[in-house]
This record gives sequence, structure tokens and C-alpha cells, in this order.
Amino acid sequence: MMPIDLRFTAAVFGFAPSDPVGKDETMDTPGTQAKARLERGRALRDTTPRSSHAIWTPNGSRAPLALLELASKGRLQDLIPLRNTRMVESAFTFFRGSAIVMAADLADSPVTGLCVQACGDAHCLNFGGFATPERNLIFDVNDFDETLPGPWEWDLKRLVTSMVLAGRSLGLKKRESMSAAVTAAQAYRMRMRELAFMPALDVFYQKLDATKILDAARSAGVRRRRGRIADDAATTSVRAAVEKFTDIVDGERRFIEDPPILFHSSKTEQHGFEVEEIIAQYAQTLAPDVRVLFDRYRLIDHAIKVVGVGSVGTRCAVALFSADDNDSMILQIKEARPSVLEPYVGKSAYTNQGERVVRGQRLMQSASDALLGWASSGKHDFYVRQFKDMKVSANFADADIYQLREYARYCAVALAGAHARSGEDDAIAGYIGKSDVFDRAIVEFAMTYADQAEADHAQFVAAIATGEVEAA
Repeated sequence: MMPIDLRFTAAVFGFAPSDPVGKDETMDTPGTQAKARLERGRALRDTTPRSSHAIWTPNGSRAPLALLELASKGRLQDLIPLRNTRMVESAFTFFRGSAIVMAADLADSPVTGLCVQACGDAHCLNFGGFATPERNLIFDVNDFDETLPGPWEWDLKRLVTSMVLAGRSLGLKKRESMSAAVTAAQAYRMRMRELAFMPALDVFYQKLDATKILDAARSAGVRRRRGRIADDAATTSVRAAVEKFTDIVDGERRFIEDPPILFHSSKTEQHGFEVEEIIAQYAQTLAPDVRVLFDRYRLIDHAIKVVGVGSVGTRCAVALFSADDNDSMILQIKEARPSVLEPYVGKSAYTNQGERVVRGQRLMQSASDALLGWASSGKHDFYVRQFKDMKVSANFADADIYQLREYARYCAVALAGAHARSGEDDAIAGYIGKSDVFDRAIVEFAMTYADQAEADHAQFVAAIATGEVEAA
């Protein structure tokens, strides 16, 4: 394993403790209870040494292809080949679509026992920008299909590993991919310590505001890149989405056919759900003030909409609503299946998987979609949210190592904030400590597990070549 000199990384790549996001107000000294929790975290090093997180030893019975087949059960089978085609593109896309495999692998890894509301699939493309109810653009975790209370280490290991694979997918050198992983591990540790010394209310309200991120940029080039994020957000507003995905047909708006990605189905019950039933139930889960707003709209069209990589094959749709001739909005309906973490951390407290997703999202995010809700139809659970409401995500197509490290930093800061909202920030900070011991262990794990993901991807590609796995 290549030695990791974190002091060199910080000096050369410009990452220093005072740099990442602009500090929030912190307490001068922790209170009595906070000190006790910090000490509780430090004490956990005796039973789970920080260096133990570097270890990755594959279980002799691991069967990634069997787990992927298990994940496909209950999905729309005619879309499974499309999902496989998207996953075969690279080891990075395979990793994005195989959260079930990593969850099984992490189940055997060392943990402190400190529990947070975990994302469950915290790879780097499940972070991005979106609008708050006040119409401000923030950066945060934005995918919660797998969320459940669970070990904080699992989310961080998935994030840091994804930075390694993202770097490799860009053709970066081994040392460069490693430096992106170092940045993520380091930023998580430093931000968690900042949060541990903040008043509880400040932890709850903290968010990554796009304006602050822009102001923190140290060069004109970085400011231009970050400025484009805001421009992209403006083009993915509700109105822009209506213009892009719909057209006027016989005097009323309808979704534009684009099979197999977007298409009408005369009877969605053939896919195991009914949109009208979902919308009626969903409305009951909205806050009373939001329900007044929602009741101004009427459903005028709906269609099947395929999204993402890991979500392909699940029951997803878009619903078009109108309040007036030039006043429309789109809601996205996504099937919520049991979390991939469930076999290892226990069942959700919520019987409706859609409610599990919504409750987890509201806890982890610093601000959530006001129109977020849940429902069920047939044998399936769903959650509902606004579609393309100023949502922007990373585009790694032409990214360089400097952009990748910058992005890794903000993903890690956002993840630390999401975990801190569960209330274990000071214990986690006490366990991680001030030194780079934990950073080194997490990065070593990430480099090793990225190799495993590449080997699993190669096995997946071979299975498609032999016809064992079907691709589109």
C-alpha cells in the first residue's frame, strides 16, 4: 500500500483546517455533557482501534452477482437489462448500482457502535445542489432510498471509496485518486470536530449555502466553476422542466414520449401501481399549509420515467399538475423498497418504506422539499417529491484532480453535517480525534475496496458476455 503523507497532501493541494466552508460560531469550550460524550468516543478506540478500519478481507462466501440478482427481484423485469447496461459502463457506474453488495461486505467490518441516520448509499454522485423552500441553493446529500439508522462508518467508507473510483474513471494517476480520498476523509474528520463544539441548535440549522461556497473560492477559475452551478440550477427549475418534458396536445399539456426512458402507460396498474391512488394518499401526508397549496393543482397527465442507475427497474413515474394555463408543476413518484441495510441493522420503524425515506431525508438534510410525502399502491410503497426543482449534480466528464478534490471536500462536509443531526457528533469526533490515524485507515480501506469493486465489475462484464446476465 502506498504510504499516505497527509501533511504533504494538505500543503500541496491547499487544504487546511481553517479552509473548507467558513466556520460557524462555536462554543469556546464544550459543556459537561459534551465532554462526557467526547470521552465516550475516545474510549471506543480501546475496543475498535481506529487503524482497524483499514482492514478489508473478502468473505469467502461473497457472491456479488447473486446479490444483484436478489436486488432485481420485484422490479419491472423488462427494465432490468437497461439497468445492467448502465452498470456495465465502468467500475464506477457498477459501484453506484451495487449498494447491496457493499452493504453485505461492510456488515463484517469493524464499527464503533455509534449509530446515526445513515444514507445507506453515500457515493459521491448522491450529493448535489437543490432549492430550499426559501428558494436558496444549497449543497447536501440528495438520495435517501437506502436510509436507515446505522453505523456512520459505512456511509463514510462508501463515500471515500467512490472518490477513488471516480478518479480512476477519469483516468487519473493512482496518487491523484488517493488524494481525492484523503481530502474526503480529512474533511469529514475536521468538520465533525467543528460540529461537536457547536451549540445543538447551530448544528441543526447548519447548511452548505451556495453563496458561501462561492465566496470561499480562492481563484477566479474556481469561482467561475461554482457560478456555473447556480446557472445550471436555474435551468432545472420547475418551469424549465415543464418546458423540457411536456408539450401542448389538444389544448392541454402532456408529457413528451421518449421511450424507454419516458413513456405513457394507459394503465399503470399493469406495473403494479395507480398514480391517482398514490396522489390521493400522498396529499394526506402533507403539512396543512402545504396541502392548501397542493389543492390548487389538478392532475392532468402522468407517465413512466426511468431514472438513475440503481433505481432502474423500480416503479418510477412523473405526474403533471396544472393550476392554470401557464402554471404547471411536475412531481416525481419513486418506489421505495426495503433498504439494503435492513438485513444487517434491522427493519425500519416505519411500515411504509416511503415514509422511511421521507423521515430519514428530513432528519439528514439541512432543508428538505416542502412537497415531500409518501403513499402506497397495490403491494408497493412510494415517496413523492418535486421533479427537477433547481437540482444539480456533478458532471465528471471533464473534471480534473483539483475539481475532484474540491468536490470530495464538500461531499464530506455535507455528510458530516447529515450525521451530526442525529446527535452523535461529539462522540464521533472524540473517536476520530485530531490526528490522521483514522484518515489513513479509511483511505487504505477505500483503495483496497476500489480494487474489489473493479474485480466485481470485471466479473459482471464477463457474465454479460456469456449471457448469464442479460443486458439491453
